[in-house]
Parts: sequence; structure tokens; C-alpha cells
Amino acid sequence: MLLKSNIPWTYVLGKIKYQLLVVSCYATAFGLWHESLNLHHITIPLAIPSIIGTIISLLLAFRSNQAYDRWWEARIIWGAIVNDSRTLLRQLRSFLNDPDYSASLSMFLERFAKRQIYFNYALGRSLRNQDPAILTDNYLSKEDQKSIRGMKNIPNAVLMLHGHDLRRAMDEGWLNPFQQVELDATLTRLCDSMGKCERIKKTVFPTTYSLYISFALYLFIFILPFGLTEYLGVVLVPLVILISAAFLFIEKMATHLQDPFENKPTDTPMTAIAAGIEQDLLDMIQEHLSTESRTIPMTPSKEYFIL
Repeated sequence: MLLKSNIPWTYVLGKIKYQLLVVSCYATAFGLWHESLNLHHITIPLAIPSIIGTIISLLLAFRSNQAYDRWWEARIIWGAIVNDSRTLLRQLRSFLNDPDYSASLSMFLERFAKRQIYFNYALGRSLRNQDPAILTDNYLSKEDQKSIRGMKNIPNAVLMLHGHDLRRAMDEGWLNPFQQVELDATLTRLCDSMGKCERIKKTVFPTTYSLYISFALYLFIFILPFGLTEYLGVVLVPLVILISAAFLFIEKMATHLQDPFENKPTDTPMTAIAAGIEQDLLDMIQEHLSTESRTIPMTPSKEYFIL
């Protein structure tokens, strides 16, 4: 996710440390070579690296914009999941009809809410290539756990269980056909959001585009000292390192943003969003839950939270 606090410089530098090491060695060797052999006459016009640098800037700007669009689309999708999760439970609370409001109806509502909470966590963990099954004991009944065991797509299996329960509620007379259609439409929107997340996850950024940018970037870094040595002398080495670092930072930032489901600081905050949904849904059925059952038991071993 995008952090509100400052990201440590050690983390930022760590992402390009190997590239910076190579650039530092190259710039230092170039400076020593020119000084020791007095080859200052071997230069190229500064306009050449300037033109290449301008082209790279345009390419990086386009890539950064496209990468941010992918990240923002992922965040919009999870905003829709928040809304549909609340809508789903609100519809159940409004539609379920039982004059005696039996214990079975109360258990049905609680079971449905906890299953929806699990869906959000399971979807986030699946997108991050983490095992969603470790959370089943916290939210799913034994029957539900048995139903989804062995399924490859756990979030989709959870939506299937939602559909079965809605059918049962209509058979019990708790819902009429029109209400069932409205609830099914909400489930369809949740399924659509899940599919959109999977599309972003499985659609890779064009490899050839990344290759072209990398080639142009390293060509620029290679010829940059030849254009600066006539004017800057010993200042050339740190200047080449700083200019190269600026371009490498932008390129790495775009690379991270283009994959919003990889459990990085630039991730979509899926776990934090799921935790917010959990609290909202539990508040909506709080009269059916004890104090002990309202705690959030999930503490991921490796997760980035908003600070």
C-alpha cells in the first residue's frame, strides 16, 4: 500500500543498490581513466545525452502514468468491494422476514456475515499468493470449511456458498423471489470485482516496453560521462551517480506501482480494507454476537499497514 509516513532511505536505496554500485564503479573508473591518461579530448556533444535523456523522461512519464492507472483501478475495485459487502448485509437485514425471528434465522445472518468477512481476507491473500485457508477456523463453520476444501479458487467458492444460502432462505420463506434477485445482483457485483482483480494480477506489463526503456536508460548512463567530462572534471563522478540514481528511482517506482497485489509498500491496502469491512459487518449484527466473537483475530506475519 502507499504509506502515509516517510519510507526509510535504506529501503529506497536498497531497491537500486546493485544498479547504483555498477554506475558508481563505472563513473569512478571513467573519471580515473580520463585523469590518468589525460584523454579529455575524447568527448561527445552534450546535446546527444540531453536528447536521449529527454526521450527517456517521456518514456518513464508514460510508464509511470500507466502503472499508477493500474494501481488506482485496483483501489477503485476494492472500494466497490467495501460498498457491496455493506450492501449485502444491509439487504439481508432488511429482507429477511420471520415473524418469530427464530434462532435459526439469527444464526443464518451471523454465518453469512462472517463468511463475507472471510471472502474479503481470502481474496486479498489469494491475490498476494498467500494461503487463505489459514483463516477458515476464525470465520467459517465446519460445514463451510468442508465445502471449500480442495477448491483452487477459495473466494469464488465462498460466493457459491452465499448463493446456496440465499436459495435456502427463499425455500424457508425468509425471502421472496424479488428480494433474492436483488441479493444475487449484489453477489454478481462482488464476483465482477474479484474478476477485475484477477485480470490486473494476471495481465503483465508489456515486457518489450520495459526492455526498451532499460536499454535506453543504460545507454544514456553509458554516454553521459563523455558529454560531461569537458566541463566538470572531478565533479563528474558524483554528478553521474546522482543523475543516474534519479532515473533509476523513477523506473523502479513505476515497476512497483504496476503490480498492486504483490505485498509491497506500494500495494493496494487489501488487509487494512478487509479489516475495516469486518468491523462494519460485525457492528451491523452486533446484537447476535458476543463480545469475544467481535475481536479481529488476523495478524499477518508479513504485511504492510498504513502507519
